[in-house]
Amino acid sequence: MSKWKKIWLDNVLGTAFIFALMGGIVGLGNLPIFNAFDPIGQALSDMEMTDLVFSQLREEPEIDTNVVVINIGNLPRSGIGHQLNIINQYHPAVVAFDFDFLDLHPEDPEGDSILASAISNTKKLVMISKLLQTDSLFEASPGIDLYDSMSFSAPYLSQGVTFAFANLETEAEYQDDFKACRAFPPQRDVNGKLYNAFALEIANQYNPKTAEKLISRGKDWETINYRGNVVDFFGRTNYPTSYYALDWDQVLNEEFAPEMIKDKIVIFGFLGESFFDTSWDDKFFTPLNKNYAGKTNPDMYGAVIHANIVSMILKGDYVDTWNESIGFIVGFLVCFLNVVFFSWIYRHLPRWYDGLTKIMQIIELAILVAFMIYAFHLFNFKLNLTVAMAGIALAGDGLEVYYGVVKNLFRKESRRQLFTIQRD
Repeated sequence: MSKWKKIWLDNVLGTAFIFALMGGIVGLGNLPIFNAFDPIGQALSDMEMTDLVFSQLREEPEIDTNVVVINIGNLPRSGIGHQLNIINQYHPAVVAFDFDFLDLHPEDPEGDSILASAISNTKKLVMISKLLQTDSLFEASPGIDLYDSMSFSAPYLSQGVTFAFANLETEAEYQDDFKACRAFPPQRDVNGKLYNAFALEIANQYNPKTAEKLISRGKDWETINYRGNVVDFFGRTNYPTSYYALDWDQVLNEEFAPEMIKDKIVIFGFLGESFFDTSWDDKFFTPLNKNYAGKTNPDMYGAVIHANIVSMILKGDYVDTWNESIGFIVGFLVCFLNVVFFSWIYRHLPRWYDGLTKIMQIIELAILVAFMIYAFHLFNFKLNLTVAMAGIALAGDGLEVYYGVVKNLFRKESRRQLFTIQRD
């Protein structure tokens, strides 16, 4: 074999070894014993580089006056009915309930009657359902995004409404767990019937063309292009108010201007007992959080997340990204180019190898991080460069292991030398 063929073969095999090393590290990282000794990794696992754009770089957005969020607090059903009757007097374009009524039998007949009457008098009302997995489907496909059933509100409290699922993407198993929400599923199939996401159906009721545009993108998951929060008395986001919001008593006392409601989208949801409540119920961590790394207080209620999604759909202001296969190909090419360059240093400047490769790795990683951040900031394009960054991080030491250990294992003289005591 010629010299150049051997060099290129080493470059290819060296790249393959680094990817194998990468896979082994990922596998070991999933073991609980390693997670226990990785507090920094656990702190950073809940963040993405693009969180810096939301929390630090973006300019203040204008208030989206098309969407208003109303707090139901701890009102009984009669109170919610009174709220809805008041709002209906001001002719909203669409009303949406980010909560459900699952019990099949009335608990308070009078209160239920008030609420049912208010619902029946609402022209366009969207109410949430929930995607569910039966035990048999969960056991057959654990962790897979498949559903075979839905939960709906009781029929006597949902006459004439449109249902849409409100499931949001988080990795939390329980309500009190740390819940980071960055994406949502636009549509899901349940037993052959296609259901819209809650925010998508709200937009569809308000402006069908905007909903059609989202559906035509054909994505299983859409990254939420967050616009902002409602009033934030606790300073957990860097954004000022981006949506008008009314507390439960402000609605009942009609402390708002009529034009705030007329022809608008009104989303009812739980925003705490009042705006000064510090409850974590139905509250999520978002990229707008000031503390974008590590454990922190959640900063946004679910109803406001849906408001952000509705705004994104109405404005067509989407986040684009490439698929995983492109990210893998780019990562492989970046790693291969590093192997070619680092191999040249290994052969021609062996004394400088450690220092030069480390400097190059630091510079490359800094460039990729900046590239990811500003691609998202300037073009709303989310680059998935995880494989490329991992390849760069492992290229220097991984290639040294390949040349110093792996290649020598296939040479009889080198193996013999490893177990031979060298004498002066």
